[in-house]
Amino acid sequence: MEIVVEAPAKLNLFFEVLAKRNDGYHEIETLMCPVDLYDTVCFREDPSGQVTLECSSDTEFGDSGSENPDVVSRGVGMGDLPSGRENLVWQAVDLLRRKAGVGGGAHLRLIKRIPTAAGLGGGSSDAAAALLSANEGWSLGWSREELMPFAAELGSDVPFFLVGGPAVCRGRGERVEPAAGLGDLHFVVACPPAGLSTAAVYAACCPADRAREVAPLVSCLQAGNVEEAGRLIFNRLQEVAETLSPWIVRLGGQLEGLDCLGHGMSGSGSSYFGLCRDARHARRITERLGANGVCSVFAVRSCR
Repeated sequence: MEIVVEAPAKLNLFFEVLAKRNDGYHEIETLMCPVDLYDTVCFREDPSGQVTLECSSDTEFGDSGSENPDVVSRGVGMGDLPSGRENLVWQAVDLLRRKAGVGGGAHLRLIKRIPTAAGLGGGSSDAAAALLSANEGWSLGWSREELMPFAAELGSDVPFFLVGGPAVCRGRGERVEPAAGLGDLHFVVACPPAGLSTAAVYAACCPADRAREVAPLVSCLQAGNVEEAGRLIFNRLQEVAETLSPWIVRLGGQLEGLDCLGHGMSGSGSSYFGLCRDARHARRITERLGANGVCSVFAVRSCR
């Protein structure tokens, strides 16, 4: 039997860098929101005991992987897809197999739709989906709480995708506090043809003397004040990213002129998003950006 798990992308609606940690990571505070642009992870038991992975990009007809008819995509930038031990999907399943003492193997399929090196969390989401699929496929019966330490070992953003739904994440990202009641949010997401190195962006970023707080943005969204929330979108890494990629400034200028409620970079870039009034507004901006030559553009909505 094949187990199929959908892996959503995420947007960072708020991102503050608080300090450099002794372990080399940065202390952060971020509000992350999953959106209905999905990769797909498929798991099938393999009695040979080997863990194998095959990868493909599903870009035909701009397929976003979402059943939501409002999701629109224009072009996809995937880059190279590692299909061995370098891939977090393989690492996640192998880690769970070793921790659980499973003697069998697995054959995995990863269908990519989320652009890579874009700050959309595709790799981390894939890893969380791989843990969930292997947990079910091997009939381990472990709870998500029991899987959480493995998620944190795999990467800073992986625990967020195990929790599901919007959340405020702290520490290096592994401390996840669900943020309920943010409403149904619509976005346009633009991904330039060139990504950014997470390490390079963080290396050039200096924490602010006075950190901003995420609470006002969360409160606005919970109160349904989306217009005010748009003005509170913030990413401390964006100023640095703008010096590394001219696309960040270009996309910000374009979305500023297209009546978005707010806009900003997701994660360490290079994807850039705008908060829209509704699905129709998001579709219209997607078409405008596509006509302006932006490589990959998606109209999406928040999801769980």
